[in-house]
Amino acid sequence: MTTLAADWISAGQGWRQIEELVLAFCLSAVVGVEREVRGKSAGLRTQAIVGTTAALFMLVSKYGFADVLAPGAVVLDPSRVAAQVVSGIGFLGAGLIITRRGAIRGLTTAAAVWETAAIGMAAGAGLEVLAVVVTVLHFVAVLGFTPLGRFLGSRGTAERGFTVTYEDGRGVLRSLLAECSRRGWTVASLAVLDGHSKGGDPEVTVSLSLVGRGVAEAAGALSAVDGILRVDRGADED
Repeated sequence: MTTLAADWISAGQGWRQIEELVLAFCLSAVVGVEREVRGKSAGLRTQAIVGTTAALFMLVSKYGFADVLAPGAVVLDPSRVAAQVVSGIGFLGAGLIITRRGAIRGLTTAAAVWETAAIGMAAGAGLEVLAVVVTVLHFVAVLGFTPLGRFLGSRGTAERGFTVTYEDGRGVLRSLLAECSRRGWTVASLAVLDGHSKGGDPEVTVSLSLVGRGVAEAAGALSAVDGILRVDRGADED
């Protein structure tokens, strides 16, 4: 049994490698918790699996070919596996990005998956400090930059999407567009999503994208227009 354990350790299956896998799992799960709490896709399970798997890829690239290597005959470059992980994780991230009516959603989530893979690779490579630092910086970016982005967006020219539901047949859309013009906002796109009757009163739901200064806080101004029933702001992400 002692000989078998020694063989495992010499083959890269010792406690050191287990610790690196567990570290990758824990740090990736921490990123996943943040995504899960904020209701984003690719949450706790996805991030934990991606990070742990990336760490395993790194460990395989470091120790998985020791039995076939021969000095002067067979030489392998472990960095090639890491490069393929970076390329491969891009396909997973691409599947998380959604484009709908010109609006892009999921860029930050896709970047988080890419980041989780890098954290796992760093942990698997034995760079624990770098893995922990990047995990901390993740929370600085997603939690600290979100209010900063809102602050800057409210004082600069930006583009925001809104979904507006209003009473049909009262000229509400005309009043809505007039309010946008009065505030200096340009309507970049406008599409009718739904038209129905609720309780006998016809309602229309439209999606519009506004461009201009202060559009980040346009939901309140649009809600004040007579006849508008509901205004939903697009996701802050991306």
